Amino acid sequence: MDSWRALPPRQRVLLVVLAGAVALANVAQPYPEIAPLQHVPTVLLLLAAPFLLQRWPLSNGAVAAAVGFFLIHTFAGRYTYSNVPYDSWIQNLTGHTVSATFGLARNEFDRFVHLMFGVLAVPVYAEANERFGGAGRRAALWNALLFVGMVSAAYEIFEWLLTMLVAPEMASDYNGQQGDPWDSQKDMAMAIVGAVLAALPRWRRTR
Repeated sequence: MDSWRALPPRQRVLLVVLAGAVALANVAQPYPEIAPLQHVPTVLLLLAAPFLLQRWPLSNGAVAAAVGFFLIHTFAGRYTYSNVPYDSWIQNLTGHTVSATFGLARNEFDRFVHLMFGVLAVPVYAEANERFGGAGRRAALWNALLFVGMVSAAYEIFEWLLTMLVAPEMASDYNGQQGDPWDSQKDMAMAIVGAVLAALPRWRRTR
């Protein structure tokens, strides 16, 4: 409780918003078998966040970036990533679908989430590395790029092990491969692209 009170007010608001999003994502959950695999890690992070932020405090902007990613993840997790019905929503608004317009053969929302992981992880890790690791600004950005690549690869391995050990019959749904044998490699590539897009403008401002 002391850790929670020690947080800046805006960071407390951000964590409450994320907790509310997780709760809403599980109301009338359409995929109850997969939902725990998607949302339990976020709940654990929420519980640990006050202690982590007390030990390694970050700016409101960095916390907002981290929460922003987990909000996107929570939204996608409600639909197991592969079933986010964006085509139906866009068709209701415009009469057209994203997939038909761009010739997409699969649900691409998972690629968007991996891209946003790269975009939003860079400011968080770079700030932490500069503040607590003693790195210079450019070194911190370079380390953030390496961090995104490492975490992306580790997550793909974790995803495979988790589904095979805990719920092998749900592996395809949870992993969101949608029949693509190169899904893991493309996910990692999207995260790295996002990280580069986030790092480049910051890199130029360090001159």
